[in-house]
Amino acid sequence: MKDRTSTMRILAAALGAALLACAPARAADAPITPGAELSLDQAIQIALTHHPRHMEAASQSSAANEEVGVAHANLLPQVLSVTEYLGATHNAIGNTSYLTFAGLPRITGTNHGAPPGVAQGFVPDNNYLAGVSISQYLYDFGHTRGLIDERTAEFAAARANQRVTDLELAYAVSKAYFDLLAAGQDVNVYQKAVDQRQEHLHEAQVYARADLKPEMDVYLTKADLARAQLDLVQARNGSDDAKVALDNAMGLTDTAPAYHLRDQMGYEQITVTLKNLLDTASEQRPDLVMLRAEAQAAGAKIVQARSGYFPSAFATGAYSALGTGTPAINNYDLGIVLSWPLFNGFATEHQVAEARYQEKAIQHSIEDLEQKVILEVKSAYLNWLASLEAINRARDTLDAARVALSLAEGRYRNGLGNIVELDDAQRQFTDASASYVESLYGFEVAKAAVNYSTGEAPGTSWR
Repeated sequence: MKDRTSTMRILAAALGAALLACAPARAADAPITPGAELSLDQAIQIALTHHPRHMEAASQSSAANEEVGVAHANLLPQVLSVTEYLGATHNAIGNTSYLTFAGLPRITGTNHGAPPGVAQGFVPDNNYLAGVSISQYLYDFGHTRGLIDERTAEFAAARANQRVTDLELAYAVSKAYFDLLAAGQDVNVYQKAVDQRQEHLHEAQVYARADLKPEMDVYLTKADLARAQLDLVQARNGSDDAKVALDNAMGLTDTAPAYHLRDQMGYEQITVTLKNLLDTASEQRPDLVMLRAEAQAAGAKIVQARSGYFPSAFATGAYSALGTGTPAINNYDLGIVLSWPLFNGFATEHQVAEARYQEKAIQHSIEDLEQKVILEVKSAYLNWLASLEAINRARDTLDAARVALSLAEGRYRNGLGNIVELDDAQRQFTDASASYVESLYGFEVAKAAVNYSTGEAPGTSWR
């Protein structure tokens, strides 16, 4: 029993050592190390690597690429091997007449070497067959080439659809990143408000004990402090929620460690013109690229349908060995097959018309999307301009509120003002600080919306 216990301890120790040895490797493979700084570009790259939606779109794109290979395979020789064993009787059928499979001439049967009336047997004879056949595409008036063009365009559409998904993920990560930044700055705003109100409460208590201020100032300040503390609790909860939302946007909801953000919210003058943005969107919007690729695929489908009016040709060759025993009988064939559908119930006409209508429908979809893109770009650009103006107004308001608070604090200490005036100035300063944070957030989100509407994202490595 002691030996068994010792053995188990040794195994447990070895397993623990192995786990410890593997832990650094797993940490190194993690997209975010605990306590690390996280930039916006890094967050976007994590989403474009680990998010299930990205991997789903990438798999669909890869599948479409394989379809291109399947279409190209039709240009290469097709080799087929056959091996067959058949047990069958060989009873005479007399002079029976029957039709061929093509339904053309009536062919008279034979006795197969036996006179009529011979008793029939029910024991099958052995029949063997082995062979190889080869066929090679020669020409079919665009059907095979049209299929290759269609699959190639569909692959381009799938790639564009993958970029649509990546663009949506990049925008979602950008917005969540700035949400968390803004939430963190809101926490700082309300923490500062709590600290200031605690100072005001201390002053009110000192003045009240010295009979320089009424006791009511203490209770009013306590009430304002409690409200500020409640605002701080809500701000911290909002920051926690924003952290969860960013983790989810990156595709790391269950595995994201604690980290802090590297970037800060800011603003700059807007120098790009609306025309530049519209030109960029027309060229880069992946949903437009996807529809244009689908239009190319529809055009290739028309070529395929029209090939039904013309013949198709391919070369064929085969070798077979067959018989009821050994040695087998060798047979060879080699030739060119020409197939030309003369009448198929007007199916080709309907197929061509259907393909043309599908192409027209996609063209109309492109026109509709182009109008939507113009609307989105213009709206995002106007919001971006307005957000910059909002920052200027919010900054002016904050500067004025800061001066007003400083004056109110001085008036209260010098006995020239009352607690209501001080609390009102404090509340206006806190609101102005929060509004300024909100204006910076609005600028960053509006800029991200402009990037999204033009088919771009922060950084260039995401594409």
